[in-house]
Amino acid sequence: MRHGGQILVDHLTAFGVSRVFCVPGESFLAALDGLYENGIETVVCRHEGGAAMMAEAQGKMTGAPGVAFVTRGPGACNASAGVHVARQDSTPMVLFVGQIATGDRDREAFQEVDYRAMFGPLAKWVAEVDETERLPEYVARAFRVAVAGRPGPVVLALPEDVLSGMAEVPDRAVPPPDAEVGLEAAAERIAGRLAKAERPMIVAGGPLWSAQAAANLAAFAEAWQLPVAVGFRRQDYIDNRHPCYVGDLNVGVNPRLAARMKEADLLLVLGSRLGDIETGGYLRPAPGKAPAVIHIHAGAEEIGRVYPAEMALVARAEPALRALVQVAPRRSWEAWRAAARADYEAWIAPQETPGDLKLENVISWLSDHLPEDAILTNGAGNYAAWLHRYFVYKRFGTQLAPTSGSMGFGFPAAIAASLEYPEKTVVCLAGDGCFQMTLNEASTAVQYGASVIVLVVNNGRYGTIRMHQEKTYPGRVSGTDLANPDFAALARAYGGAGWSVTRDADFADAFREAEAAEGLRVIELQVDAEALSTGQSLSAAREQALRGA
Repeated sequence: MRHGGQILVDHLTAFGVSRVFCVPGESFLAALDGLYENGIETVVCRHEGGAAMMAEAQGKMTGAPGVAFVTRGPGACNASAGVHVARQDSTPMVLFVGQIATGDRDREAFQEVDYRAMFGPLAKWVAEVDETERLPEYVARAFRVAVAGRPGPVVLALPEDVLSGMAEVPDRAVPPPDAEVGLEAAAERIAGRLAKAERPMIVAGGPLWSAQAAANLAAFAEAWQLPVAVGFRRQDYIDNRHPCYVGDLNVGVNPRLAARMKEADLLLVLGSRLGDIETGGYLRPAPGKAPAVIHIHAGAEEIGRVYPAEMALVARAEPALRALVQVAPRRSWEAWRAAARADYEAWIAPQETPGDLKLENVISWLSDHLPEDAILTNGAGNYAAWLHRYFVYKRFGTQLAPTSGSMGFGFPAAIAASLEYPEKTVVCLAGDGCFQMTLNEASTAVQYGASVIVLVVNNGRYGTIRMHQEKTYPGRVSGTDLANPDFAALARAYGGAGWSVTRDADFADAFREAEAAEGLRVIELQVDAEALSTGQSLSAAREQALRGA
């Protein structure tokens, strides 16, 4: 006989879970008891949003579901931000939520929430376990659904009496992976269609890639001399120094890359959903000008969802590339690829921005000096545009960022990355607004020995919103200014180390000192208020908008 919390945790152990993230609550005390001495590391966070984002980052890094526990009501509401990231980023994740006792349902009991209704649009599957005896069934299904097809988050609500109840039940076996079918014939058909194109491009994105998939992408592209564009925040899917890499499809996309996507007559889409960001807001070319699409995706429901596919293959990018790389090249597009590569190389030449401390120089220095396997994380904000434009990613698994555009993600993700890979350098780039959404997790970092360097870009505002504000309502500043703390002093107050940099000339020394230290390290980058984006100052944006008005 075991109580429900022990049954649950025994399954986590069997399924290979080595770390969970949580904010404790009385609604799942039995689960905490199950975690007491079973060997799974329990990382206690300071906010449920941070816990869910750490679990999401864990899922991104490992390909196995990241796991978080939060309490009912307010705890679940706080955690929903991380569930949203996992959904839009197609990341496997399981969120366990404490729930009121089953006998108290539908009375608006203390912190009662209908989780099926709440999480229904956010998660792949939401369920509530009604009987202790059925915990093995629900947990096994949760882990299977999280990774099947297009991966995503699963939410399981756990009533107190179900967790504390006793039952004698056998454990479920580890959920099997997707069965792989032969893709050789499909690869041959794709190759035949590809050979007929005049201006083809590869668009690589989506979840659950691997170092081998990245290597096969590079080999396939090189053999056929194909230009490769990657999806938003999937820049580490191919070495950016590779001559076939031509840039990323982000919110500040290289205009020449965007134009070349329209010029292409065939897109080989590997894993990407062809979402809002990759397509520039679902823009459709003029009739007769749209490129043909060969769409390879693990979720059949995603193929043809917005853009029709001439050819479709329901498969993950990894096995598809394993088959494609075996097909002998039948044609080469060297001139087309070289022109696209030249566009990319021109784009990453630093464009000077105002001030004594220039982010283009900071990012270029990091790109030149960080270890090739260093992990970089970020959340959302204009500051990230400098990272996307100027950092050259060299290895798979070095970019950890939300394609959902969630603020506050970078710091919890960096903590999760450091705990998973303690031997690697982990750098978080965060805006002043972005960092302050989750900086309370500094306590978590210090408590568990996470070794993270945080670069806080301090411009005293919510930069992205201010940019749009100046373009739409020039000079009418409302709701975008920030009063910030001394971030370096704040790091020291948490038990870490801190530096403040105001000039380019001082950055390298500050970073070297931070590298030589351990634990939590924060470098505040005080940038000029005029440095609005990688290509335009604040004053220029305002003047342009006023002229247009």
